[in-house]
Amino acid sequence: MKSKTLLHALLILTLSTTFACSKKDNQTEFSLPDGTQQQVDIHLADSTFSSGKKLSLSTGIGSGAYRFHADPSGVIYTISDRGPNIKCSDDKKLIGADICKKGKIFPVPEFAPTIYKYKITKESAELLEMITLKDSSGKDITGLPNPFLKTNTEQAFDVNGNPIEFDPSGVDTESLIKLSDGTYWLSEEYGPSIMHVAADGKVIKRLVPAGLEEDLKGAKYPVVGTLPEILMKRKLNRGIESISVDPSENNLYFILQSPLANPDSKAYKKSAYVRIFKMDLASEKITNEYIYQMEDPATFIKDNLKKNRKQNDVKISEMVGLAEDKLLVLERISASTKLFVIDLSNADSILNTVWDDIKKKETFEQLTHTDFKPVSKKLVFDTDNEENLPNKIEGIALMKNGKAVLVNDNDFGIAGDKTTFTTVSIPLQ
Repeated sequence: MKSKTLLHALLILTLSTTFACSKKDNQTEFSLPDGTQQQVDIHLADSTFSSGKKLSLSTGIGSGAYRFHADPSGVIYTISDRGPNIKCSDDKKLIGADICKKGKIFPVPEFAPTIYKYKITKESAELLEMITLKDSSGKDITGLPNPFLKTNTEQAFDVNGNPIEFDPSGVDTESLIKLSDGTYWLSEEYGPSIMHVAADGKVIKRLVPAGLEEDLKGAKYPVVGTLPEILMKRKLNRGIESISVDPSENNLYFILQSPLANPDSKAYKKSAYVRIFKMDLASEKITNEYIYQMEDPATFIKDNLKKNRKQNDVKISEMVGLAEDKLLVLERISASTKLFVIDLSNADSILNTVWDDIKKKETFEQLTHTDFKPVSKKLVFDTDNEENLPNKIEGIALMKNGKAVLVNDNDFGIAGDKTTFTTVSIPLQ
């Protein structure tokens, strides 16, 4: 199997060209017609399992998307997650053999989570650059699970069903923003955590829940335990899914994909309350914590056509900063995706209240009603009213003229639709 580094080098040689632009180009409005689509699946590797089953894997670039305001028209960034993986419970169905009982199979364990830079035009989606995440020495890191003791984790297996060692540097990235200094902030699910990353992909630091840094002493980059301890109660694989920044770059926002499993999975399954955090970017201090109330699963029409959906099917998958305390949020199941403009300015903060006490027996996620005022929401886009959009939309790059580019997660070709950039109009006013 080719290494990820070699695959990236080949992709850059074959798919990327030098991109130069004038100041005039930088100011050009983005005006692709609604419904314009470009498919961008890229072959990653062919994996053969102990059963003899072969899978042709494609690169999953669509876990998140971002448009940096100073870039030329049509340029966006996307990000992968941890790499191709298969649930042990799905192994017989997907690879024809039962090779593990609990955990995930990683067919390409050397895969490095990656930032992708694209130029989108009427004719194509051109790959300009790929930035693999790296440790302090410049070596690519992996997407393999962490050796947690203070929160739950999962075992990784290779294509033959052999256990793979935990990686304290491994991350499961889900979203990104770019700052004016050229650095990035990413969200990730394992910790859960947020990460400050240099322009070349080196991890500057990873912020994790207080106390969890002790489990990551072997990480080959700085790990700091400054996030609220309560975040260790995240449901496995439902960590910090989305990150955003206000236009002034003073405040960073991040939100969990789902309610916390607090005190247990039963609360997570029934709760509709998701925690959203505001952080002062200069000091890296959390300043507020709000409650986002998710929609009733019955309102996701396309997803309910074949079976009735449950509350824990609803997820938060993306967030874009519009102004201080004003954000665009993507809420979805799979076929149905809703975009909301939310306002935090009149919401109540639960930061440093009893609801942040990780030892408290009664938890916020168990409540069916609260006197705390959640963030306000206004529906501005609903794919149940649209045709020909892919399933599992996870990224929004907010362009100019009210346009946005939506991107879906293709699950590395194991399942799901091909990766597609789709241009739509979103009425934000």
